[in-house]
Amino acid sequence: MSAGRPVCVLVGAPGAGKTTVGRALATALGVEFRDTDEDIERMAGKPIPEIFVDEGEAHFRTLERAAVAAALASCSGVLALGGGAVLAEENRAALVGHTVVYLSVELTDALKRVDLGAGRPLLAINPRATLRYLLDQRRPFYQEVATATVVTDARDPGDIVTEVRALLDR
Repeated sequence: MSAGRPVCVLVGAPGAGKTTVGRALATALGVEFRDTDEDIERMAGKPIPEIFVDEGEAHFRTLERAAVAAALASCSGVLALGGGAVLAEENRAALVGHTVVYLSVELTDALKRVDLGAGRPLLAINPRATLRYLLDQRRPFYQEVATATVVTDARDPGDIVTEVRALLDR
């Protein structure tokens, strides 16, 4: 494990379990956990929903690209990217050569996990329809960047961590 290179990068839709699984995986591996959404909030000095309201999605995506580049260059643990990070070609290109685990989730489970979009600006209006759209729109990008895919539907986070650890040991 080299300094400045993530052990693995987790990608997936809202509700896939990137933060929950990422924290547990980092603990199990004895490494740091880093979430680019948290980095963006620190950088901006405000929560992501406020960034969307005050400056708009385009500004948020600019911050996100910077956060992804910085995290890929400096994180030596488990890194979770925001659900929409894969939309930027720049981010997808930066993921080449990294171990990227796509945490796959279907609509039913994602809806149970996102709490009807609370704190998620893109899901504020009609969470079900919006989440369905986001899953369909982003799935090809998640698959493009992934070196491995782990299905998370109806699974305990501990089981998912065990599967990801096994993938990392290969």
